[in-house]
Amino acid sequence: MSATTSPTAHWSYPTAIRFGAGRIAEVAEACAALGMTRPLLVTDAGLASLPITVRALEGLKGGGLDATLFSDVQPNPTEANLAAGIAAYRAGGHDGVVAFGGGSGLDLGKLIAFMQGQTRPVWDFEDIGDWWTRADAEAIAPIVAVPTTAGTGSEFGRAGVVTNSETHVKTIIFHPRMLPGIVICDPELTVGLPPILTAGTGMDAFIHSLEAYCSPHYHPMSQGIALEAMRLIKENLPRAHSDGKDIEARAHMMAASGMGAVAFQKGLGAIHALAHPVGALYDTHHGTTNACIMPAVLRFNRPAIEDRIDRLAAYLGIAGGFDGFLDYVTGLRAALGIPDSLTDMGVDGARLDEMAAMAADDPSCGGNPLPLDADILKGLYEACL
Repeated sequence: MSATTSPTAHWSYPTAIRFGAGRIAEVAEACAALGMTRPLLVTDAGLASLPITVRALEGLKGGGLDATLFSDVQPNPTEANLAAGIAAYRAGGHDGVVAFGGGSGLDLGKLIAFMQGQTRPVWDFEDIGDWWTRADAEAIAPIVAVPTTAGTGSEFGRAGVVTNSETHVKTIIFHPRMLPGIVICDPELTVGLPPILTAGTGMDAFIHSLEAYCSPHYHPMSQGIALEAMRLIKENLPRAHSDGKDIEARAHMMAASGMGAVAFQKGLGAIHALAHPVGALYDTHHGTTNACIMPAVLRFNRPAIEDRIDRLAAYLGIAGGFDGFLDYVTGLRAALGIPDSLTDMGVDGARLDEMAAMAADDPSCGGNPLPLDADILKGLYEACL
């Protein structure tokens, strides 16, 4: 292959990971390894009083760290939540963050660590071009990430999502140093996750890998990771959903979730572009929204991905190529109780034009196998109602 046709790309892979049941006991040690003495434990309001969070806070204090809790985090965090977190960080004289929870807690925790030392507004660091270079990198606090779901994979990400409370637009804020210094993946923390959230977060992880796998960008390492992540989810999500105490299935799901986040460095696509406005405007669960939208996008992208899906189906042991795979994912959705349509999730057709315009501006569009515009995206929304 000549130099003019050789592929080029920029690749980045994750951080130090402590994986296994019971590893939450190492949270204080992990913080100390990053130089923290006064960590701020950031989680969402729903987790704040649960035993897993109480134990994590006690583990920090028992390890000799002066830790406090911040939990003013809503399901789709806004700049107001971020401002409150930054105020708590500064008022407490903290020197690092433990981001604890699902995507909301993880993202906001990372954003607090990032923004507490910056002087510019958060919107100045949107994931556009080299905007991340505007940040004072030395002012970013260290982060330990502890996922309590198996879905977003935010623990392995260098970005956080924050919703603008005025425009209702979800914005991706990026900086390489937002990547946590240490990740603790303890599947025991997911045992209490209700079936409905196990389903939604698990489908989110599956779709991260599916969209990455279908993305036309060149990233063969992510391509391979996406394949294996989908195999793990196919074999273990139904088990985790039917028996939340199946620790082996929970562990494989936690691994697959992180793998999906690594894989989507290759790109996402129309599923995420369509889901983000729905979540911002109707406050729906992100992974469940993705799963609801998925079949319509697969059908739309079929001309560009059919051969690739044929290979995926063969790897997963699914007969029938593209059609067999489509039947499999729609059957999996039904088995997990995922709604058939956006209408079933409380979305009406009143804001389709607004949603389509928002989706067209979403950076996930750039990874879709076929070109997208507002008219196409509106048609896809209509197909999901």
